[in-house]
Amino acid sequence: MDILYRILLYIHVSSAILSVGPFFILIPIVNKLGTAHPGVQQAYIGIFRTSVRLVKHAGHVLVGSGILLIVNSHWAWTTSWIVATLAVMGGSVFFLARAFTPVLRKFDEPGADQHFLIRKLTRSVWIYLFLLMLMLWFMVAKPVLWQV
Repeated sequence: MDILYRILLYIHVSSAILSVGPFFILIPIVNKLGTAHPGVQQAYIGIFRTSVRLVKHAGHVLVGSGILLIVNSHWAWTTSWIVATLAVMGGSVFFLARAFTPVLRKFDEPGADQHFLIRKLTRSVWIYLFLLMLMLWFMVAKPVLWQV
C-alpha cells in the first residue's frame, strides 16, 4: 500500500468519524429540548445547527476521499458494496437536507408545536444514524451483495 493511499484512507476514516460522531452527541441534546428554558433551548438548537453543518462539510471530504480511494485501488465502481454505499449515500443526502434545517427553523416560529418538532428531530437523528452506520458497514465489511 503506497503512502498516498494510506493518507487518503486516513482522511476518509477521519471524515467518516466527523460525519457520524456529532449525531451521537445530539441524542441527549434533543432529549433535553422539551424541558429547557427558552434561552437554553436556543443554545441547544445552535449546537444542532452547528453539528449538521459540520456533518455536511465532513461528508464532502468523505465523498471526495472515497472517490480518490476507489480510483487508486483495485475496486471497480460496479462492486456491490460500492454501489450500495452510493445508493444509501444518495438517499441520505436528500434526507439530511430535509430532516434538520427546516425543522430547526420552525422552533423560531410563534406557536410552533415544540413537542411535535422534538419528536421529529429525535426520529430524524435515529434514521440518519442508521443510514450512516449502514454505509459504514458497507465500507468496512465490503459484503458481496451480488456478482458482476
